[in-house]
Amino acid sequence: MIALVALLLAAPLLPAEEYTLGPDSQRQPGVPKGTVTQHQWTSKIFPGTVRDYWVYVPAQYDASKPAPVVIFQDGQGVVREDSGFRAPVVMDNLIHKKEMPAAIGIFISPGVLPAQTPEQQGRYNRSFEYDAVSDRYARFLIEEILPEVGKKYNLSKDPNDRAIAGSSSGGIAAFVAAWQRPDQFRRVISFIGSYTNLRGGDALINLIRKTEPKPLRVFLQDGSGDQSIYSGNWWQANQAMANSLEYAGYDVTFVKGTEAHNGKHGSAILPDAMRWVWRGYPAPVRKSVKGGERMYVMDFLKPESDWQLLSEGHRFTEGPAVDKQGNVFFTDIPNNRIHKIAPDGKVSVFKEDSGATNGLKFGPDGRLYGCQNGRKRIVAWGMDGTETVIAEGVNSNDLVINAKGEIYFTEPPTKKVWFIDAKGNKRVVIERGLEFPNGIALSPDQSLLTVADTRGKVIWSYQIQPDGSLANGVAYYRLETPDESQLFSIADGMTVDTEGHLYVTTILGVQICDQPGRVVGIINKPHGGPLSNVVFGGPNQDWLYVTAGDRVYRRQTNRKGVNAWTTIKPPQPRL
Repeated sequence: MIALVALLLAAPLLPAEEYTLGPDSQRQPGVPKGTVTQHQWTSKIFPGTVRDYWVYVPAQYDASKPAPVVIFQDGQGVVREDSGFRAPVVMDNLIHKKEMPAAIGIFISPGVLPAQTPEQQGRYNRSFEYDAVSDRYARFLIEEILPEVGKKYNLSKDPNDRAIAGSSSGGIAAFVAAWQRPDQFRRVISFIGSYTNLRGGDALINLIRKTEPKPLRVFLQDGSGDQSIYSGNWWQANQAMANSLEYAGYDVTFVKGTEAHNGKHGSAILPDAMRWVWRGYPAPVRKSVKGGERMYVMDFLKPESDWQLLSEGHRFTEGPAVDKQGNVFFTDIPNNRIHKIAPDGKVSVFKEDSGATNGLKFGPDGRLYGCQNGRKRIVAWGMDGTETVIAEGVNSNDLVINAKGEIYFTEPPTKKVWFIDAKGNKRVVIERGLEFPNGIALSPDQSLLTVADTRGKVIWSYQIQPDGSLANGVAYYRLETPDESQLFSIADGMTVDTEGHLYVTTILGVQICDQPGRVVGIINKPHGGPLSNVVFGGPNQDWLYVTAGDRVYRRQTNRKGVNAWTTIKPPQPRL
């Protein structure tokens, strides 16, 4: 590790007054000086807001090569040479010494919605943009600022070539942008970061522990004198962030100091922070394949396994279902088609004119059952394509079938769940309590029925009675959302493994719940879009398949799925 950081980590903490700017923060003879230009931007993602931004271009910039990028939040206080950070000076010196690449710097101020008259006050967006735990600010950078700067300069689109930095609320903004979009940003610098409940940022401390590691390198700094106010304690929150990142196996360092909520310490160590995040460049930043020493979610995944793209170019994929040979079938609802994926990954068309079928499941009789919502019925297909109508006059979405050949299906428009017995008689078994019943699953022993409520944060669990009715229903599984202000988990399709874990597609990824109803892990989404459903497939039932927008992916796991033709009593859970 670079000298100053090593000293700060190993030596007794320095008094605050001794945090002084070193030579790398001063103009040095013979060091080429980059140029800085000022610009203004009116945003669409943050409607009507206006902001200044500055672009630093190093003297070594070569337009024939894609240039790395460093983005600073609160740019007005970082770009000036008379500021504490004086980032252009630091970058000039480090680039000259080849201790970081010849990166273009983008320094951005938070947006302001201007007042319409002098008698009115504008709306200041800093907390709204920076403290939110969503992808909106990342999209602002990706869709607006980077393309605009890219009109004049050749900017690299490789996430390993992009660093993002900030202080206080700007620090959490930098981390969240990379956390939400690691496909765009991989290197993070956070000084006195606001990982408290200003806008739900404290949720990150726990989400990091549950979520599959992402390919990020994170530099944190804070001081023991940092503030403690209505939203939390900054010093405690930064320590907890560092602990969570270490637990999850991230490439992270935490430089501790004694200062208060200011930039004295951060500006003094900015050169060392830049060296640390860029160390080893151009070697890419990679995610931990094992997680930390106790990272639980990694127990579910094969080491080195990642999502494999199997099929794309569809309009909207849904309803993955597996047969006894391990083939996975899925629907493309708008294209009115059902596809089949063989265990070797080969994709073929099983059924044209599917009737806008949504959910699919194989029954114990080997037939493929589907929610043929375009024709308001439940149907079953033999493997020769022969279609049989099971029930009519229903707005079905997703379904499950037990070993007796009995069916449960959800009907979101009426907020109901239906039951069809082995003789084909149907009746409503849930007609209240669910706002939007969607995904549905059976426990491995087929004694419990779980139903996802997309417009909520919970999955309901019901005990199945001998006559197929449901009893003792409770909002049992508590799902994670990006922060407490996010009202919906967007829970959709579900599946289970032999140990009784429930896998749910949500806004955050595939959430894994244990039998007592707790989220114990979150598998990252294969791309930024939505997930609709999930199933175990393959000959050994150990590949996890997801339908995701216009695509289908899979990855190998350390768990095995359970299907309609098999009932398994799961082990007693750890309580």
